[in-house]
Amino acid sequence: MRTLIAIFLCLFTTVPAVAQQKSSEKQDEAAVRAIVAKYVEARESKDAAAIGALFTDDADQFNSAGEWRRGREAIVKGTLQSSQRNSGSRSIELKAVRFPAPGVAIADGEYGIGAQRLWTTLVLTRQGETWRITAIRNSAPRNN
Repeated sequence: MRTLIAIFLCLFTTVPAVAQQKSSEKQDEAAVRAIVAKYVEARESKDAAAIGALFTDDADQFNSAGEWRRGREAIVKGTLQSSQRNSGSRSIELKAVRFPAPGVAIADGEYGIGAQRLWTTLVLTRQGETWRITAIRNSAPRNN
């Protein structure tokens, strides 16, 4: 009888915790998607302050041209220069968001610059209640 009671207690305490975790993950995914959308908006408007606010201090970015930008300042400067060189509207269509560890998100998606199509992976970390981009990797897909 004690075993049966223990099983019921475990079930009743575990189920709400799992449901709460799923709800929290959905909220985090929505927040990550919102940050990526803000990144695209900031790039489109060429707003240096808005771009910089989305990144951690030690963020880095490796782009499809092989340029490695290290630190928030370098990312903002490189992003603005890239927008001048490569005209055309930018878009990111996220295909997947996953959470490999608490407070860490990996967002993968198709990155469009005008007619050009790339792949992008963004790594984000939660700082308090806010998500920030800590790394971006862009690559050109191979034609098979």
